Amino acid sequence: MKCDSHFHVFGPEGRYPYSPDLRYKPPHAPLEDYLAEARRMGIERYVFVQPSAYGRDNACMLDAMREIGTQKCRGIVDVDENAPDAELERMHRAGVRGVRVNVNPIKPEEAGFSRTLLPRIDRLNKRCAELGWMLDFLTPGWLTHELLPIFERLKAPFSVAHMGMFLAKHGPQQAGFRDFLAFVASKESCWVKLTGVYRISTAPGFADAAPLARALIEAVPNQLIWGSDYPHLSFADKVGSVQLFNLLADWAPDDATRRQILADNPAALYGFGKV
Repeated sequence: MKCDSHFHVFGPEGRYPYSPDLRYKPPHAPLEDYLAEARRMGIERYVFVQPSAYGRDNACMLDAMREIGTQKCRGIVDVDENAPDAELERMHRAGVRGVRVNVNPIKPEEAGFSRTLLPRIDRLNKRCAELGWMLDFLTPGWLTHELLPIFERLKAPFSVAHMGMFLAKHGPQQAGFRDFLAFVASKESCWVKLTGVYRISTAPGFADAAPLARALIEAVPNQLIWGSDYPHLSFADKVGSVQLFNLLADWAPDDATRRQILADNPAALYGFGKV
């Protein structure tokens, strides 16, 4: 079964209030609209990711997960690293299997910033390892690079969104991406999401991102997962999920490799078939 491993849903604002430090005003994106998109792509498994617009109030996502059921969906929440055990256990029963570490992807470079994340990462690493959960990182490319030594010592499995957020215009030979690729190849518990290509690309048809995607596919096909990043937020008027899905056929022309990325890898990572 094909899996969308990274997308968001947004419910009525009156029922699900946004975080006070809202980065963006989300588009209308209820679960039924997402499922219509998923059907067009042949997607049958779903991994919800908590959007920053809701902060650490995961109610909208958890309600949507209940509608789908744990046989077909999983969730990545945003919670305080010291959240009560009972809250995490409740989420586990609902299908949650990970926690986000989400830094504004357009944050300007700030040397040493990774140190400010250490208390949260260390605490979540311990708790996720105990729960059988994962960590899910979304960070700008410079910070992804700075985090590599911290990633090295993680005991819990973890994923890195948007191909690490390295700017495609600098190509796969840029130092940060080159180091990232070597790291992923050496760390089997690190998974990379082929997501958010429009966030790193500036070329028509996202052509400049293809060399980065192909480098990952050639090096670590067994550690890659795909996600639509629906509803594409501020890019919603420029790109569609089906268009992004079709890019994978160009990056990975081999049917077996695409099946690995779309079905086999997420089944293993998120424990589909296990509740």
